[in-house]
Amino acid sequence: MSTVEDIRTKCIYILQVENVRLVDRSSSRRTQVGTLYLTATHTIFVGKGSEDRSELWVLHSLVCDVLKHKASQNGYPLIIHCKNFQVIQFIIPQESDCHNVYISLTRLSRPEKYEELYCFSFNPNVDKAEREHSWDFLDLKAEYSRMGLPNKLWHVTAINREYRVCDTYPADLFVPKSVTLPVIIGSSKFRSRGRFPTLSYYCKENHATICRSSQPLSGFSARCLEDEQMLQAIMKSNPGSRFMYVVDTRPKLNAMANRAAGKGYENEDNYCNIKFQFIGIENIHVMRNSQQKLIEVSALRSPSMGEFLMGLENSDWLRHIKSIMEAGIFISKAVAEEGVSVLVHCSDGWDRTAQVCSVASVLLDPYYRTLKGLMVLIEKDWVSFGHKFSHRCGHLDGEAKEVSPVIDQFLECVWQLMEQFPCYFEYNEKFLISIHNHVYSCHYGNFICNSQKERKDLCSTKNENLLKNYSPSGHPR
Repeated sequence: MSTVEDIRTKCIYILQVENVRLVDRSSSRRTQVGTLYLTATHTIFVGKGSEDRSELWVLHSLVCDVLKHKASQNGYPLIIHCKNFQVIQFIIPQESDCHNVYISLTRLSRPEKYEELYCFSFNPNVDKAEREHSWDFLDLKAEYSRMGLPNKLWHVTAINREYRVCDTYPADLFVPKSVTLPVIIGSSKFRSRGRFPTLSYYCKENHATICRSSQPLSGFSARCLEDEQMLQAIMKSNPGSRFMYVVDTRPKLNAMANRAAGKGYENEDNYCNIKFQFIGIENIHVMRNSQQKLIEVSALRSPSMGEFLMGLENSDWLRHIKSIMEAGIFISKAVAEEGVSVLVHCSDGWDRTAQVCSVASVLLDPYYRTLKGLMVLIEKDWVSFGHKFSHRCGHLDGEAKEVSPVIDQFLECVWQLMEQFPCYFEYNEKFLISIHNHVYSCHYGNFICNSQKERKDLCSTKNENLLKNYSPSGHPR
């Protein structure tokens, strides 16, 4: 047993409990009696019965919250809320056993170190050749090549190979060929977190691009010549257009408030040939509250259709989804119909920016509507470009205010498109649900850490490479 597993085992106050009832949430009258087991990584329920010994396995990393309720006639209810919205209710005969399960799960579901996550102890039963084949399944160089890059207009810059310019960006970045290194560095210093404008999607049919960045440090009057030159170079790298759009995905009031803090948005008077556009997608805190309201109405036992629809409306969840979709539609139309390049940013460029660029890409490119294509898109615009998976998904015990359903909203946007155009997609909702489960489960480790650099640093501190336990495709190697 590894040291980490040994530590986690010490958090288990009880290993198994007999005669536990698993309650069907749709009808409290339907229950199944069995044995509850706690391991270092899973909560396991095994039903009794010679013909059908059903099993329920729940990864501790999927557990969001554990609640104890008042005693019932049959025992002591324990309710487990999971990050994939699964709700599991057990009734445990003895109060002391219920308490021991409760405190065990509370600790096991709140890891403090990455090494405690399941991907570190998961050992897939496949040989080395199959592991290596799976690890090579996604190749971002091949993806950019598919787009037609590099070419005479765009090339890879080595400026961030050591993550010295921007530690949340990937090592390989595409920028206009005409841009010099001093311009990149100057633009980086003028952008929040150093996230300077760089390419996300290239349309080889008309040379229009989707680029992404963070907000400029403009305040009320500051300007940066290098940043202005960067945007001019992006615009000129599209020979068929005389201007470009700059899309700020935030509500205008939020962006203006950031100006007072020395940040803000681009001044059209300082940037040549740009058209500025606010979209109005709310921040992570508003989205977290919205989802919580939606979960609360969904948790009602047998709500009427009227109650559910009223709760859905009051949560504003669909209004937020609509604003993300509208942003993606605006950008995709700009690229496909107008042939105009677009720069997208929010505050730091790793939440709303990832959502909007990804939705636009799904609308623009049929490849992202294939099984592999969607995986490539998530690997590129989310994993590689530094979406804060560990913070937003609450992988480690930390600040609850950092948690937000950013990736959940993107997956729902894709589902909404699938519902309208089912014949345009190679995958169905089961694939989206599988992705969502693995985003939160930490089963394979694809979505741990907050940036490419963090993942590589984590690997370098281990004699065994962290990534040996999973593949970018979400399948064990």
